[in-house]
Amino acid sequence: MIDLNQYRTLPQIQEEIKERMVARRKEKHFSQQKLAARSGVSLGSIKRFERTNEISLTSLLKIAGALEDAESFDQLFARQHFESIEEVIALAKSNT
Repeated sequence: MIDLNQYRTLPQIQEEIKERMVARRKEKHFSQQKLAARSGVSLGSIKRFERTNEISLTSLLKIAGALEDAESFDQLFARQHFESIEEVIALAKSNT
């Protein structure tokens, strides 16, 4: 059975990322102003992100660094996805 809940839309993913960032900001007792100062991202960009979920990748990385969570990006696109078992077998053969 296919679990349709595993498929999220882009707006849902953006909202979840924003919510986690806000939660981390609050855990660290950072105001938006303090986060802006520590990250080098403008206060307006942080407010826009928290209001609309829109932010540049560069700004998001700076915010992650200021919140001491930049390592979360290390695994982005790192995992290889396979379309078939044949692809897995071919990769295994090529690595031997």
